[in-house]
Amino acid sequence: METIITSKILLTPLIPMVTALLIMGSKKKPNLRESFSLFGALFTFLSVVQLLPHILARGSYEYTLFTLYPGVSVKFHLDGLGILFAGTSSFLWIMAGLYCVGYMRGLDEHAQTRFYFCYAVAVGGAMGVAFSANLFTLYLFYEIVSVFTYPLVAHHQDKEGYDGGRKYIVYLMFASKAFLLPAMILVYVQCGTLDFTMGNVASGMFPSSASSVLVKVTYLLCLLGFAKSAIMPIHGWLPAAMVAPTPVSALLHAVVVVKVGVFCLARVMLSVFGVNLLNNLGLGIFTAYLASFTIITASVVALTQNNLKMRLAYSTVSQLSYIILGVAMLTPNSITGGLIHITNHAFAKITLFFCAGSIFVATRKKDITEMGGIGWSMPFTMIAFGLASLSMIGVPPVSGFVTKWYLALGTLDIHNMILLTVILVSSLLNAGYFIPVFFTSFFGKPLPGDTSQGGFLEGSPFIMLMVIPLFLTAVASVLFGIYPDLFIQIINLMLGR
Repeated sequence: METIITSKILLTPLIPMVTALLIMGSKKKPNLRESFSLFGALFTFLSVVQLLPHILARGSYEYTLFTLYPGVSVKFHLDGLGILFAGTSSFLWIMAGLYCVGYMRGLDEHAQTRFYFCYAVAVGGAMGVAFSANLFTLYLFYEIVSVFTYPLVAHHQDKEGYDGGRKYIVYLMFASKAFLLPAMILVYVQCGTLDFTMGNVASGMFPSSASSVLVKVTYLLCLLGFAKSAIMPIHGWLPAAMVAPTPVSALLHAVVVVKVGVFCLARVMLSVFGVNLLNNLGLGIFTAYLASFTIITASVVALTQNNLKMRLAYSTVSQLSYIILGVAMLTPNSITGGLIHITNHAFAKITLFFCAGSIFVATRKKDITEMGGIGWSMPFTMIAFGLASLSMIGVPPVSGFVTKWYLALGTLDIHNMILLTVILVSSLLNAGYFIPVFFTSFFGKPLPGDTSQGGFLEGSPFIMLMVIPLFLTAVASVLFGIYPDLFIQIINLMLGR
């Protein structure tokens, strides 16, 4: 694998940061502010795309910004896993940027400049995580994401917003300080460096002389430290963050925050510990069972939620653990299924949250029982919701089916019927909490006295700005199910296949 040493990979994390400064400087000119957001998103995505050909040619990029101490530096490296996450997040920022214009203006939200500023910085932090070459750099950008998404969660500045924001920041910052920092110290003490082992997911960083007890302790600290992965029991911050505006929920659940968590965990499992060590110490199967518990339990809780965003929140808790489960099974098929779900879940889940926001702006409805018949007034929104739901359930040919197919193959590779049963049962539970929403929207009856419906509600300019991106992301979910080849090729390159 040819590694190109070049500073041009700094461009991708830098563009969102510059965009944030431009947004802050244009606070009294909303059209200019939103233009900066959209163009920043577009240029970020293009900066990722221009790096793709070399990655597909089995190459990588690397650049060291500066060194603090031997083995501890701010260093960037881009490989297949990084470009998969960066490409997904930067493209969905374009969709979210367009959606935000309709949502924020449609509700005449306050503090829109602060909102767009923090949104851009959070995406920049995610790009930095994707491009990180070591634990130190990853940690820095991981914390940037935490700090700059707090104002987004607490955006409404009411008691509910502050309570949700407080729980959000306490969970994430406490976990990273109490668990992740000690884990970094233990990695450095045992390995003499914090640099990831790139290009070989089998070996990892630890020398053969490393104490198995210390390795296990280090791994558990990492598992707890990356609280953004929302694996139970460190998931409580995620439902609490639903007090945020819907575009923030979409950012949290589909694009940046939770994906940063599972990306970091996948990176650490594959590039710090390595497949062989996790398998030898039994840490892979332990993590797989923990993820399975989260998948089933969160799905059951989702069934009980009447508030649409809360149902989607617990769905996210469950769906994120598919990614962890896939990596934890430690086979090429399962890892492919887990990593491809970073993209598949992102497109489907952002569609679902976009739909929830579109419904709220048009009708002010939040609860599923209030949405009887709304599909006839908002057909594009609810058709998109249906397509994204099929992806979450895993119905062919939508992209979620590709995820579950490879995960199922992974369970057969390791001859584990318990994990296969988890995948099958969770799919039934997914259907149990998504199908009623779609069914109610078209075949349910409006509540007595409901005058918010009637006619075509998607025709106003603000609603159209929301419907267009949500329909595009829904269609993309179908296309990625039919043509998953590019993502599978990228993952195979990372796995050395």
